[in-house]
Amino acid sequence: MSHSFLRESKLYIVYGGNRYRIFTTTAISFSQTFAEDSYPVKTLHDQSKMFEGSTITKANPASFSFEVPLTIEKDESIVIDLLSDLTSGQLSSFDMYVQTGSSTFKLENSVITSGNFDIRPENQFTVQLEGQGTKLSRVGDENYTIPGSAQSESSTRNPLLVYPVLSVDSLNMNSIISASIQIQNNIEWTPYETLQASLAVTSSSNAMFPSAYTVGNRIISGEIRQYQTDNNITQFDDFSTSSNITIKAVQVGKASSDAGFFSLNVNPCMYTARVQPGDIYTQSYDWRSLDNTAVGTRITQYS
Repeated sequence: MSHSFLRESKLYIVYGGNRYRIFTTTAISFSQTFAEDSYPVKTLHDQSKMFEGSTITKANPASFSFEVPLTIEKDESIVIDLLSDLTSGQLSSFDMYVQTGSSTFKLENSVITSGNFDIRPENQFTVQLEGQGTKLSRVGDENYTIPGSAQSESSTRNPLLVYPVLSVDSLNMNSIISASIQIQNNIEWTPYETLQASLAVTSSSNAMFPSAYTVGNRIISGEIRQYQTDNNITQFDDFSTSSNITIKAVQVGKASSDAGFFSLNVNPCMYTARVQPGDIYTQSYDWRSLDNTAVGTRITQYS
């Protein structure tokens, strides 16, 4: 008997006939549940049946999450594309495979629904991703051959530390502590339960699984945190609904004038500022994009 250890897992994305090996931290999870419908079994002639019966005919959308270090080599750029790009208003779907020491799991027709970038110099630069798919299954053991044309990989993958450099209209944006970027793709699954299909369900192998979705809306937002100084103290109760914000993640050791390892420009966007008292006074700017342009074109660095 052998056990599967999370730290030994390998994650692959198969998209457009190509296979990408994605190196993650140990923060990886995936699952799928089935939906239960209960019904009363107590009858007029048998009042002793106090429990409820159960029918299970359909599966909920599968879910997954994983964290990817963004490296100097940028081999993991495919996850940024899948998070940010839309084609005819839809996200690009892919198959995700997780291979352990004894199994290979497949999550079909997956889409990335959210991504979170946290830019602070004391932490390794990563993106936390979440998503959903149609069906999770075990497709083989550890020797299963994952389909797709293997994409070339760099001989090394070096994570890095970055610090935030910001431009917000005419505001003084020195003394920045951290910046965050969240990209949220809100999807809605098309109803897929029918009476005829439910009557044919005999096990999990022929249960009803979701198959189609639409993107309801997209939210691009984040927070900028700044030390309060005598140069910016008047900004703590400020707001705007038509600002131009550029957020750069510059590699530690490089000058703030550098183009940045990762850069996002949002114009127009809104923000509100608030003070945060503590041992050291800080102020935070909560911002949100007011533009519908594809996010991929707003990411001016990282490809």
